[in-house]
Amino acid sequence: MTTTARGVDARGVNSPGRAAVGARTLRTDRWWLPPTATTIGLLIFLVYGGVRAFQQQYFFADERYLTPFYSPCVSLGCASEPGSAHFGMFIPDHPLIPYAALSLPFLLLFRLTCYYYRKAYYRSFVLAPAACAVPEPHATYTGETRFPLIMQNVHRYFFYVAVVISVINTYDAIVAFRHPTDGFVVGVGNLVLLGNVALLWCYTASCHSCRHVMGGRLTHFSKHPVRYWLWTKISALNARHQFFAWITLATLILTDLYVMLVARGTITDLRLIG
Repeated sequence: MTTTARGVDARGVNSPGRAAVGARTLRTDRWWLPPTATTIGLLIFLVYGGVRAFQQQYFFADERYLTPFYSPCVSLGCASEPGSAHFGMFIPDHPLIPYAALSLPFLLLFRLTCYYYRKAYYRSFVLAPAACAVPEPHATYTGETRFPLIMQNVHRYFFYVAVVISVINTYDAIVAFRHPTDGFVVGVGNLVLLGNVALLWCYTASCHSCRHVMGGRLTHFSKHPVRYWLWTKISALNARHQFFAWITLATLILTDLYVMLVARGTITDLRLIG
């Protein structure tokens, strides 16, 4: 290691003879477009999701479609839509308490601490850094070793909760095939719910924590052929984690929007069977 007289590490940008560049950045391309697009995309989801979570209406359609923003519906206010509370109602009905208060905080924290979303909002909202070869405006950076960023390490625990909630969303999609009076039916809404659940599972399964659960602690893959096979499949999904992170934001909005429009009577759910 090369050090100066004061004992400071003199490698990299501090090494002797390093060119003194005073420009903000030497990049001439539109490097600001990706972080700007990320900021807009995340803001759209946060605003839409926040409004819908506290709207407390138009969340249950055709007596069987429950939007994922209200699943599981455990508030006493869910009584306004009979059949929407699949797991009982035990949370007080209050304008400031979401009907899905049991799941939304954990899902938000699961995504907030997600490895891809960290990159997304670090580069867009925090500008740490905004892009490669673009200096960040912060004077110091300690990484995720101090509070509050050290809390990112709890992501693995939110993953387990996300798996449980994905199971609940799957249950919602399955029971939606049965209408209280018409019996087994298949509508466009069923396909929307199933498509959303399938992509949510892809996002959850492609999580880095899921990959670690499958084979992160194994010393000899040859002694655990089943877990090795699962690890290889999860690794393939993990390579597309960024894609699933974005596509599920879109499908969550579209699924909720479809349920809301049907619940309001703006559109009619097309019956394919039944």
